[in-house]
Amino acid sequence: MSEKPVRIGLIGCGQIAQQHLRNYSKIPGVQVVACADIKKEAADTTAQTWNIPNVYYTGQEMLKRDDLDAVDVCLHNNLHVSGTVAVLESGRHCYCEKPMAGTYRDALTMYETAKKTGKMLHIQLAFLYEKETRAAKELIEAGELGELYHARSTGFRRRGRPFVDGYGSECFVQPKYSNGGAMYDMGVYHLSQLLYLMGNPTPKRVVGRTYQKIEMDPKRREISQYDVEELGLGFVHFENGITMDIIEAWSINLGGFEGSSLVGSNAGVCLSPFGYFRNYGNLEMNATANLEQAAFRWTNVHGDKGMYNSSQAHWIAALRGECELLPTAEIALNTMLISECVFQSSKLDREVTADEVKQASVSRALPL
Repeated sequence: MSEKPVRIGLIGCGQIAQQHLRNYSKIPGVQVVACADIKKEAADTTAQTWNIPNVYYTGQEMLKRDDLDAVDVCLHNNLHVSGTVAVLESGRHCYCEKPMAGTYRDALTMYETAKKTGKMLHIQLAFLYEKETRAAKELIEAGELGELYHARSTGFRRRGRPFVDGYGSECFVQPKYSNGGAMYDMGVYHLSQLLYLMGNPTPKRVVGRTYQKIEMDPKRREISQYDVEELGLGFVHFENGITMDIIEAWSINLGGFEGSSLVGSNAGVCLSPFGYFRNYGNLEMNATANLEQAAFRWTNVHGDKGMYNSSQAHWIAALRGECELLPTAEIALNTMLISECVFQSSKLDREVTADEVKQASVSRALPL
């Protein structure tokens, strides 16, 4: 990877921004030259911690700079559309934290704005860069799985609801800011990982259900006004005939789930922990793989030079013209559609079509 300087601005200096900055710090030639947050203490602390020379207390003020190559938006879900549109319309490429937005309608606005402005839009879909994802992709592209026909998207936390279970802010569980719970927080990672491996097929119809049943501390409930799902379930039919079942838990009375998986006519893969399963006549073959050695060869033999090691590393490589940006905006848009279908199916107590959910989706955008 070359060390051509890339100058980055950051809007939002909360918890997730620190992870973004940690990844940027590992990439030679990346300069985070400005950060902005309406919370003065968050902006000042972030600038001090990461040696960022320019601090702003509104994103709009930071976007007046003329020396930014790209801007990273690390805001709550319902602020993603206003932040991203402002960045794209200012003439900069935009990186946005997941989920893409608070609703499909807002995500579509972001996608259409990127197309209109001709600027790159990259969404934080971190599991696309996992070694397990790349190993599965290699097997699929080699034809080892045969015809893909079903995927299982799973995510488990025994007690992992933001704020009410002891970490994160109350904004994560308030529809005004988040508009979703487990499906938007963690489900997006698992859904996008499988959509990527399946070639991002188009959803056709979905049946789903959401729950919020597990008890929580009464004071934390009152303070947070918790009103999002802790468990999301769904079954998706895609236009190419493939199907997917979904279970995503922030909180559930079980000991765990098996990891996400994808099956084909010849073989199947489990992504966490990684496994490859194939039948040869009467033999049932179960295999693992040395993913560390595979990652070494991807980097040092095939010339990737780390450009798929993280979402930020891939983004910087794409900005430098060293690789084509993965279609994260398209995959994230599909992920938003599936999630909103689950929400609407649960609300209406019936199966829904993707087309009707697209038509019914409304903006929940908050101003930048």
